[in-house]
Amino acid sequence: MPAPTRTFGVRHLQLLRAALAAVAALMVTFSNDHSAQVGLSIFSGFAIASALVLVLSAWLVYPEGKRWWVLTVGAFDFIAGMVAGVPSLRTDDMFFALLISWALVTGAFELAAGFRLKGYDGARDQIITGGLGILLGITLLVVPAGFLQSYTIAEAGTFQLTGIIIGVGLFGGYAAIVAVLLGIAGLTPRPVDAETPASVTEADRGGAS
Repeated sequence: MPAPTRTFGVRHLQLLRAALAAVAALMVTFSNDHSAQVGLSIFSGFAIASALVLVLSAWLVYPEGKRWWVLTVGAFDFIAGMVAGVPSLRTDDMFFALLISWALVTGAFELAAGFRLKGYDGARDQIITGGLGILLGITLLVVPAGFLQSYTIAEAGTFQLTGIIIGVGLFGGYAAIVAVLLGIAGLTPRPVDAETPASVTEADRGGAS
């Protein structure tokens, strides 16, 4: 029996996630303050909004047996976003600890989901975005939180480059790449016979919901 047609599909999920990532990237790019307070504030809004979109898509896009990744990633997004939303916790160390943990965990789950759903619409993009999340986590790991480097620009003055400025900038760069990637994926025409997660047969489902 053919799977029912869904008005909200992988394409819409990709476009919504791309929009949220684009907003985060723009906020980082146009902010003169790259402190932990601002970085975690932007991340908090991005993570909580992403969690709501993912949890909603669990029932609108994915069939039972294939919802585990969106629910898991959505849960981690929500928890990380709520922690980042506590003003008293917005320190440099918290920024690095929280974003490294979030990027590695959610990246690993999304990467795994991409391989589990390989061959279905959106799986390749999940593999790439999952890999980007892991790359962000690893990159943040090698940035010293206490890094401080002064530099001078002729006729402009002396400035300081710190670990937190680099960290917030890396998050902004990650968000920009994800926005472009998922935006292109969401706008790319699908073949008429493209297989979607919703079309997975009972025999294909296997895993836990």
